[in-house]
Amino acid sequence: MRLQLLSDLHLESEVFDPEPASGAEVLVLAGDIDSTWTALERFRGWPVPVLLVAGNHEFDRHELRDAWPELAARCASFGIRLLERETLTLRDARGRSVRFVATIRWPDFDLFGHAQRAKALRAATYFQRVMCATRDGAEFDAHAVRKEGLACRAWLADRLAHSAQGSDATVVITHFAPSLRSADPRYGAQPTTASFCNADDDLLHHADLWLHGHVHCRHDYRVAHARGHTRVVCNSRGLVARGETLTHDPLQCVEV
Repeated sequence: MRLQLLSDLHLESEVFDPEPASGAEVLVLAGDIDSTWTALERFRGWPVPVLLVAGNHEFDRHELRDAWPELAARCASFGIRLLERETLTLRDARGRSVRFVATIRWPDFDLFGHAQRAKALRAATYFQRVMCATRDGAEFDAHAVRKEGLACRAWLADRLAHSAQGSDATVVITHFAPSLRSADPRYGAQPTTASFCNADDDLLHHADLWLHGHVHCRHDYRVAHARGHTRVVCNSRGLVARGETLTHDPLQCVEV
């Protein structure tokens, strides 16, 4: 199956016109598409199924509990399938069955281990400042983000522990990155990196392909394990003003 992958388009402020990639069978949107949700309409009538995993900025100035069903309804009105802690199986042109396992996978700030968690949480105060979101009426701060992240992690580990009977391949889609290997090389391993990457390396072997966004740079690497290898791909566009879009290929397709 050929998957077109886009993320971090930030269409609330960026000028970008997405186009279908030739030969793609599914479009995967790995989050931070438009914090206002307005530009989601651009994907109405897309020639192949469109799957969206929300990014953190999809919740800017929203109450988290209310935003999920509202965002799902808006996506559905444009023919987009929003996936959150859900699995979906699709067949490709060759008749192969591909299982998608999807969640935003909020960070739990344990990227560098328990001993560094407090430092990572302090560095993550930008969540509260930038998103201005709430969860059950309280500020959606780093500690609340961690609670959501642990719930995402538990769900993901449980789903991946169950073999996909009848599926020929498993694709995981998250917004946040699954490994320190996906850190933005501009910033490296510093406390704020735990706001962008999770330590989900132990889950990688369950997937044939892991797609993510959030880091505003591109990655395409393979992680070897006893079952073979897992390919990890990020095709984040980012922001023009920071020079992050220079090597972005909006028509990139990934095969699984």
